[in-house]
Amino acid sequence: MVKQKNMRGRRVTRKKRKLRKGVLITLIIIGLALVSVVGYGSYLYVKANNAVSDSYEDDGREKSDLRDFEVDPNIDNVSILIIGVDENEHRNNAETSRSDTLMLATFNRDEGSVKLVSIPRDSYVYVPEVGREEKITHAHAYGGPKATIETVENLMDIPVDYYVRVNFHAFVDVVDAIGGIDIDVPYELEESDSMDKRDAIHLLPGEQTVDGEEALAFARTRKLDNDIERGKRQMEVVNAVADKAASLSSVFQFDDLIAAVGNNMNTNMTFNEMMTFIKYATGGLDIEDMTLEGSDYQPGSTYYWLLDEPALEETKRLLQDHLELSGSSAEESGETYEDPNTEEPAEEGTYEEEGSYEEQGDPYQEEEPYQEEQPDESYEEEPYQEEQDPYQEEVPQEETDEYGNPL
Repeated sequence: MVKQKNMRGRRVTRKKRKLRKGVLITLIIIGLALVSVVGYGSYLYVKANNAVSDSYEDDGREKSDLRDFEVDPNIDNVSILIIGVDENEHRNNAETSRSDTLMLATFNRDEGSVKLVSIPRDSYVYVPEVGREEKITHAHAYGGPKATIETVENLMDIPVDYYVRVNFHAFVDVVDAIGGIDIDVPYELEESDSMDKRDAIHLLPGEQTVDGEEALAFARTRKLDNDIERGKRQMEVVNAVADKAASLSSVFQFDDLIAAVGNNMNTNMTFNEMMTFIKYATGGLDIEDMTLEGSDYQPGSTYYWLLDEPALEETKRLLQDHLELSGSSAEESGETYEDPNTEEPAEEGTYEEEGSYEEQGDPYQEEEPYQEEQPDESYEEEPYQEEQDPYQEEVPQEETDEYGNPL
């Protein structure tokens, strides 16, 4: 009897030991998983910090000329200029690339809202870098982000606090890193890819999931419509990327996302400042899309987008109110650029787009950098000759006899 009781006791003890061992193994697995997640999170944080640090570019400004003080995105309403450039290895145009996409975003902290304005690339505006009116896309070719910022500030009369410049590859890699995005293609299109291979991308109309190259083709095409519609598509892509990135199901996708952005981006934001904008997004943002209204203008072979002045003034007022600026900062600081050109746009011999407004041939053919017009070398100026004075007084002739002797 006693022996049976001892046997039962041993069985219970073994079961308890097995149970404790199972619980211990489970806790160890959970602990390792937590350590892995925390460790990977730390790795991502360090990688993101390094990526942004490598992408940091000092633009030589402590603050915008239209600001009285240096802003802090943790407490101030600020603006960001997004510059998408037509730069790739095939074009070898890092120093002369144009801005294919320009978007100005203003952030209001209290409202948790963003106003996102698409600026058409062919907008006819005053470019301070060269002192005349030009297509806004050329500003970047003349002087990089600095010249583009000055042009946008002069146009919109609001400070540009930060900028982010990305190229074709960043666009493609980011969309691929998040597993593609959902878009609504309005019509069948064939477009070049990021390496300018003609008609490499073919999309049919309708809602669909696209990869990076297809998203780029969708965002950059304008063969069947115009710059305004292209701006709307670009904002659709930006919103789709933001929505998808905010709802990533796998934390491991962030690794590819950081690499995609870091390798193809330049910005004047520090890592801590960029993290502030991520907090904006995680809190939920109310984004309002806008574009600059205008009309087609093509005096010759060069096409322009002629901005509607009343609509432009209304957009400027909305952005100033959104940033809670007390009136026009530019007017108060006296930093505006005087535009000496008051005439209608005239056909220019610089940065001339090939083809008509519908762009015959390759719409992304590289344009030659601006060169001052040289005088005709075949012209030779005649040497100056002094004119005869028609009113020169005549000298009286002496009277002589028939032998030539004076009388």
